[in-house]
Amino acid sequence: MTGDHQTLALVLFGAFVAVTLGITTYVSRNRHGSAEEFYAGGRLFSPMENGFAIAGDYMSAASFLGISGLIALYGYDGLLYSVGFLVAWLVVLFLVAELVRNCGRFTLADVVAARMRERPVRIAAGTSSVTVSVLYLVAQMVGAGSLVALLLGGTSEAAQTWTVIGVGALMVIYVSMGGMRATTWIQIVKAVLLMAGAIALTVLVLMRFHGDFDQLLRTAADRSGHGGQFLAPGLKYGGDWTSRFDFISLGLALVLGTAGLPHILSRFYTVPTARAARRSVVWSIGLIGSFYLMTIVLGFGAAAIVGTDAVRGSNAAGNTAVPLLALDLGGGADSTGGTVLFAVVAAVAFATILAVVAGITLASSASVAHDLYASLRRKNAKPRSEVAVARVAAVGIGAVAIGLGLVARDLNVAFLVGLAFAVAASANLPVLLYSLFWRQFTTRGAVWSVYGGLLPALVLVALSPVVSGSPTSLFPGVDFQYFPLENPGIVSIPLGFLAGWFGTVTSSDPADEAKHAETEVRSLTGAGAA
Repeated sequence: MTGDHQTLALVLFGAFVAVTLGITTYVSRNRHGSAEEFYAGGRLFSPMENGFAIAGDYMSAASFLGISGLIALYGYDGLLYSVGFLVAWLVVLFLVAELVRNCGRFTLADVVAARMRERPVRIAAGTSSVTVSVLYLVAQMVGAGSLVALLLGGTSEAAQTWTVIGVGALMVIYVSMGGMRATTWIQIVKAVLLMAGAIALTVLVLMRFHGDFDQLLRTAADRSGHGGQFLAPGLKYGGDWTSRFDFISLGLALVLGTAGLPHILSRFYTVPTARAARRSVVWSIGLIGSFYLMTIVLGFGAAAIVGTDAVRGSNAAGNTAVPLLALDLGGGADSTGGTVLFAVVAAVAFATILAVVAGITLASSASVAHDLYASLRRKNAKPRSEVAVARVAAVGIGAVAIGLGLVARDLNVAFLVGLAFAVAASANLPVLLYSLFWRQFTTRGAVWSVYGGLLPALVLVALSPVVSGSPTSLFPGVDFQYFPLENPGIVSIPLGFLAGWFGTVTSSDPADEAKHAETEVRSLTGAGAA
């Protein structure tokens, strides 16, 4: 990119960072340091505010950069991500939102521990939540590296490294200083910016084709190099039965994983009532649905205007399709319009990454402090000491995410998020649904459900083509690939449910009927909710 691109984009990066740091500083001066303030923002947000914040949390670098890139590379098969991410919210709306708000205080483990022995359940759920969060964080770090590599011409690995480190440092500052209140406002600002940027690009793409979506699709197919196959199922997932099972596995992970994401579940605690939580989800579905419809236009627009070969040449995983599309729509690399539009889109994408990593880091540090630390030191743990531990945990989680982000820098960010969704659907969703709806569920069943989904998911990923055995693997020089699918969901999700059932039916301790009755009343009515 030219010096103009670099300068303008870096100025806009700096402006967003300055605004968000200002929000964080202001909030940190006006809070009283309680656990409820740090984890849930005092439960003072309105449904609309929380809906924007949920949308901001969910519309990540995977959505803006990764999905559009996959559509630009694989056409119809890339649409699975857009459809899966959106349909998942129906599960959240009808099965999870109100019940979780009524049953818990700050984390997923609160819901499960309400009717179980706390210590083993909190340790299991806390471990799973941290694992899912770190996988999700890695995707955001990879997106940040890809974005800055494009901005700087793709020649500086050192720049990518320092970008990932810088994003990690900023997310630690946001979380440790501002807690949930600052993180929520950063999400709201980011959601507005992202929607505005997506709307502008979508309008420009449709104007280029005079509003004729059919012409857009035909041109995308012609420039993809695949012809009509680009608009039909099978380009990525239809080659053989292995790829078809991978398609099913990914769909299951995307549709079921959202309800188990720790940073999404924690958002339901920032509103005062369960009704407000449900209305928050309605707001977020409207925003998210509109956004994913626009990613379809952006993905096919990148294929039609930039060309699939050019997208792949810039970044093999397709993560830079949208910035390249903005550059072309604005008039090209040497035009003022291209420079401005590219810089704005790059800044919005960077803002997206910063906001999402803040939300995920807060959720994972809350799991470390509120579940793991407080379980091990339940008698001595006071709310203020929990908050201090959460701040320290944010630093440690940030360091881990930085390291893994540097290792996985060449993978598609939407694909990486698909892995996080698979682990969430395998480990978190079964224990959550069993706890809410199965009267006979026991502590052993809860612990086995978490580990019975978490461990197989991680082992299968380690033995899959993602890690070794192919040129696009994390470690292409070695081969310990024994599991053929890239996404483990089709195996690990049923195993999570099966392990929870088997642990319950073989448990020597019966379920506590009184606690279940209390939890059921509280989940349905809100009586006694925090």
